Amino acid sequence: MSINHLSQLDLARRWAISPRTLERWRWTGEGPRYVKLVGRIVYRLEDVEAFENKRLHESTKQRVSATFDVGGVAKPPLDATRYAGVQSNADHGRGAK
Repeated sequence: MSINHLSQLDLARRWAISPRTLERWRWTGEGPRYVKLVGRIVYRLEDVEAFENKRLHESTKQRVSATFDVGGVAKPPLDATRYAGVQSNADHGRGAK
């Protein structure tokens, strides 16, 4: 029998992040889809993999340009131009004199 669900701790270990980050993502709606069973949170493996695929990049500047399927609905990847012109913290105050 294969494991089709991950606990919050299992997913946190998989991604090397804090379980509290997953809690915050659930509250803000940023993380992968989850199932609440009798007060216990579990993540379906297919939802975790869809979340990972949605964030797949070919380089630091380019997301993979494929649509993904979440819950039977095909959605395009996020628009990278949304952040065009936004400077990173590393860009502020360096190089220009």
